Amino acid sequence: MTQIKLHNTKTRKKEDFTPIDPENVRMYVCGPTVYDRAHLGNARPVVVFDVLYRLLRHVYGPDHVTYVRNFTDVDDKIIRRAEETGRPIDQITAETTQWFLDDMAELGALEPDQMPRATQYIPQMVAMIEDLIGKGHAYEAEGHVLFAVDSWKEHYGELSGRTVDDMIAGARVEVAPYKRNPMDFVLWKPAAEGEPGWDSPWGRGRPGWHIECSAMSYELLGESFDIHGGGNDLMFPHHENEIAQSCCAHPEGEFARVWMHNEMLQVEGKKMSKSLGNFFTVRDLLDQGIPGEVIRFVFLSTHYRKPMDWTAEKAREAERTLRDMHRVLLGMLPHVVPQPEKVDDYFIDALASDMNTHEYIKHLHGFLSLAEDEDVVDRFAAAQALADALAFLGLFNLEFARSDIPVFDPEKLLRLASRLSELRDAAKKKKDFSEVDEFKDKLKANGVEVRISKEGVELVLGPDFDPSKLEALK
Repeated sequence: MTQIKLHNTKTRKKEDFTPIDPENVRMYVCGPTVYDRAHLGNARPVVVFDVLYRLLRHVYGPDHVTYVRNFTDVDDKIIRRAEETGRPIDQITAETTQWFLDDMAELGALEPDQMPRATQYIPQMVAMIEDLIGKGHAYEAEGHVLFAVDSWKEHYGELSGRTVDDMIAGARVEVAPYKRNPMDFVLWKPAAEGEPGWDSPWGRGRPGWHIECSAMSYELLGESFDIHGGGNDLMFPHHENEIAQSCCAHPEGEFARVWMHNEMLQVEGKKMSKSLGNFFTVRDLLDQGIPGEVIRFVFLSTHYRKPMDWTAEKAREAERTLRDMHRVLLGMLPHVVPQPEKVDDYFIDALASDMNTHEYIKHLHGFLSLAEDEDVVDRFAAAQALADALAFLGLFNLEFARSDIPVFDPEKLLRLASRLSELRDAAKKKKDFSEVDEFKDKLKANGVEVRISKEGVELVLGPDFDPSKLEALK
């Protein structure tokens, strides 16, 4: 059997992975808060842990792996969105949950075995909170229930490598008069009038964010399970708090044995943010004509523990590469049919070494070269290995060879914004803004919102954006 090695955040070492029960390998990954479309950063852990899920199923068997990823469907952001739109909360969460599933499917992600919603597990959360109070690890104060960090102080911070005192000095924590310690975190909070709430021993309220994952993972995976994953932005405080409350509620277990965290994502070398104009949802890119396989390929070209930079050039290069691979395979049909379960050991060994997708993709290039070379005797065997490996990684799609999907270059927006600025400067001198208005009308007609301020010109892609027409604008 293939020996998988994974980097464990908790021990800060790459370790041999030995499941608690090889007949039931269990993995929990923190999922989204469902109030809007998933942005690129939300998608990275989905793709990363989808690949790990595929590897675990390959090594231990599809029937011996349980993958759980939750949905947070009660949260301050969701409540604010309901207030802003006047729509019922359950309508918003149902819609955005389906958006998430549809968009992740476009990226080739398999659905987990279990996808619990937080609102389905309120009784289990209340029971866990009662247990923590009974064991002296939590206390009630002014309608809130808080976890007492001092009761776990000797272990709190082991995951992130910080002491409680350092955290208090460096963290921005909520200052509240009812807290015994500034680091104490909310397990239960009172619900305001009109907000969703549930009856509890402490009054009508709703759970804090951290308790959700602890209660759901315990119910679905038990007091000890194999792998807990998520983005490294969750390491503190979310995962640190999960460990504290779970280990205190179930001291006979070890909660998660292996912790895995993917690094963050940038866009064109900068942190993604709406203020910088480089904020993209997955749906934005799909609607611009960038196939989901291209997005997935770009993600997997960088090792999961390294920062990933999304750029227009990487998207173009990924599409060229995938097209080359699929055109070769299309020319060999029906002799080559993908069989992901028979993927070559070269590829599995790369993934088994702490999810080295970068190495895996290097092997793809190597087999492509062999399959393209007519002087290679076993080129059909190389093509078969290429097809199997693409399918295993969720990248096999012959539409790449059968269609000519344009990839819109986001830098085009910058050039068009620059062109509009030039027209404005010229118009101010001529005192004739007809060309400016005409250019703005063309942009708007193609789904581009024009924002002009003292800082300059900003172009934002709207829901009616048409990449094919915009490419023709000069």
